[in-house]
Amino acid sequence: MANSPSAIKYIRSSAKKTELNNLYRDNYRKAIKKILDLLHEGKKDEALKNYPVAQKAIDKATKKGILKKNTAARKKSSLVKKLQA
Repeated sequence: MANSPSAIKYIRSSAKKTELNNLYRDNYRKAIKKILDLLHEGKKDEALKNYPVAQKAIDKATKKGILKKNTAARKKSSLVKKLQA
């Protein structure tokens, strides 16, 4: 258990940050999974409509520091390739 007031505050703030990071991470993963599931079902039109949502979620995660810039570019690129196939 933390002894000093600053350590207690750090525990509180890191818990909030962890929760927000998990939220952004879940959002981009769910968006990608939704597109991949739609492609697997053969619903390419719906998958194309959902691509901007996934792109936005990936960009937000990158902006918040959850994904690195090149990782985000790689994920978006692979999604586009799958959508064009």
